[in-house]
Amino acid sequence: MNPLFDRLSSDFLPRFLGGVVVNFEIAGIAIALGLACGLLLAVARLYGGALGAAAAGVIALMRAAPTFVVMFFLLNAIPRDAALFGVPLALSGIMAVALSLLPYAAAYIADAGVEALEQLRRGSPLGSLLFLPNVTRAFFVLGMSSSAGAAIGVPEGIAVILRQAETLPSLGDKLALFAVGIVFFGIPLQAGFAIMTLFQRRLSRAVMRHRKAAPPQRG
Repeated sequence: MNPLFDRLSSDFLPRFLGGVVVNFEIAGIAIALGLACGLLLAVARLYGGALGAAAAGVIALMRAAPTFVVMFFLLNAIPRDAALFGVPLALSGIMAVALSLLPYAAAYIADAGVEALEQLRRGSPLGSLLFLPNVTRAFFVLGMSSSAGAAIGVPEGIAVILRQAETLPSLGDKLALFAVGIVFFGIPLQAGFAIMTLFQRRLSRAVMRHRKAAPPQRG
């Protein structure tokens, strides 16, 4: 019985690695747009009043938005032949997935942004830096969530594995391929999570030391 890798197509590994790059490309677009929207919502929340209440409502709505529903809505809301001044408006698959992840990204960044801005208000710029590992963690979550693109034919990592699995003769080979994909897809993401967690813990300890060393504020 030949090993699993003898049954795979010769270009499987390059296609899979290229697919993982697509996952991170989607995550990068989503996190960039999420930063723009999320920070505006964070500022609005801190402003308070009716504006703050409206921002809180938008954030709650974004947090509850299902990725698959948003993705298929975007794909079907804009006709494929739609254009503005001759410029096509139809979304590519990659952009559709990135925009479907935008509600989660914006809501997460808004929550983290509120905490960072509160730290700055309290005179703790070091504490506000905790925003950075939170954003990086969100990036890795988005990288995993971008596998939703397999449902619409985006050539990301999981889609490559699914297409390759269709060519394998036995269920055992398919399951083995899925396991290999999970390992190779999960290792960089879990490594990223571990590094960010370590960085966040060290930064949190530095913040606590700074607060203890700071002179008490006079009333």
